[in-house]
Amino acid sequence: MIKTVLVVGASGYIGSHLVPELANSGYQVKATGRSLPLMQKRGWGNIQNIELIELDLSLKTDLSPILDNVDAVFFLVHGMAHGHDFIEYELDVARHFSQALKQSQVQRVIYLGALQPDKGQSKHLAARKATGEILRESGKIITELRSGIIIGPGSAAFEVMRDFVYHLPIMLTPKWVRSRNSPIALRNLLYYLTELLHFMPSRHQILDVSGPEPLTYSQQMKQLGKLMGKNIHIVPLPFLSPQLAAQWLRVITSVPTDIAKALIGGLQHDLTAHGEAIQALIPQYLLTYDEAVEEALAHEEEVVRSEIWGFDPDALARWNKGFGYYPKHAGYTLETDASSEDLWQAVKQLGGEQGYFYANGLWRIREWLDALVGGDALKRTARIEGKLNLGDYIDSWKVIQIRKNHFLSLLFGMKAPGLGRLEFTIEDHGEHRTIDIRAWWHPAGFMGLLYWFAMMPAHLFIFRGMTFALVKACKAKAKDGKTITQ
Repeated sequence: MIKTVLVVGASGYIGSHLVPELANSGYQVKATGRSLPLMQKRGWGNIQNIELIELDLSLKTDLSPILDNVDAVFFLVHGMAHGHDFIEYELDVARHFSQALKQSQVQRVIYLGALQPDKGQSKHLAARKATGEILRESGKIITELRSGIIIGPGSAAFEVMRDFVYHLPIMLTPKWVRSRNSPIALRNLLYYLTELLHFMPSRHQILDVSGPEPLTYSQQMKQLGKLMGKNIHIVPLPFLSPQLAAQWLRVITSVPTDIAKALIGGLQHDLTAHGEAIQALIPQYLLTYDEAVEEALAHEEEVVRSEIWGFDPDALARWNKGFGYYPKHAGYTLETDASSEDLWQAVKQLGGEQGYFYANGLWRIREWLDALVGGDALKRTARIEGKLNLGDYIDSWKVIQIRKNHFLSLLFGMKAPGLGRLEFTIEDHGEHRTIDIRAWWHPAGFMGLLYWFAMMPAHLFIFRGMTFALVKACKAKAKDGKTITQ
């Protein structure tokens, strides 16, 4: 009987939905991810039967304590966000985990892989297949589910299509829009995964999972547009190579660049599924594509109903389904010998008559532009000198998260096509500290994208200057930092 379940890759898209499903079903869950703070932000630490474990498989640490007393494992790790060498990373961590499995008493292993192309080859999809083969080398019986596009809020492939539909009046797309896939609703996939724990197979299994209808990406986007009340026009461009398409996606979508590049490799192939076997084993009603999309859109606001936005009522009130799920961002990180306390004291001086440490003229121009369109950016809210609390205002910015000497998040209060926040993050690295100033922006349609790219040069110029000015205010030294944008 399975009592304790290990979810490897719990901070990923499927893992973040699967962990609470398992906990609610009564299992004791060990949830691992590379970032413990990210998992803690999901509120799982308050659930009695969930144990959070920070785990970076690339570090080759001893996994026996984690696998101890574990009855079943869900292996959900992929390397798409790792960078250009993600395939070797993905296979390397699979080898490490497979070796650990060999020495364990685990009874059940379920691996979520990917559908394979009917013709041709994708490095990303080939790596998913190879991962399954590596896990089978452990000697454990592996059940491998192969899935195509998952329809749910936050699913990378779904969000790429949604961003295209929302953001482009005329959709200039790569030729892969004619490729055929077998999308499945998130709810249906989670049901298959959890129900598999009730079976103990005697041999390896490879099972396709899919919804009830195979569709081209073009058909999916047209149906998506119809459900959102948009009459879309798709123009496939045959000269868009996978490399050019990835750069085009970087402009249009807010899906992280490394993930978008990896997806391109798979999206250009027909990925048909034969889901009859698992449907016979675990019968369930399969949501149609339209039903899955409607369910996904109904839960889109969950992105803002989270600790990232401090569950702030103003952020919740301003969110709408036209905003990009994944945010664009731009910022600058600087290394310094200033103390965290001194940096924090400087950050708290933001706003008011003193301004923003750097390029105050540009800040004032932006406030006047807001006032011209009926905004409240010129209003000043009095606050006690040297004190800053949750819910306070710094001019038109509202404090939605605050952690002394470490983190300040401000809700963007001006009029613009989207929803944004400005974050100040101080990290103590022992011998030095870093200060990062970063804007996050969920664009609202095409105008939201135009606004973001129009403001980006000013953002990069201002944030770099602000970090140096903050360090200078602390009478400390600074090293050259780095600019990061998406």
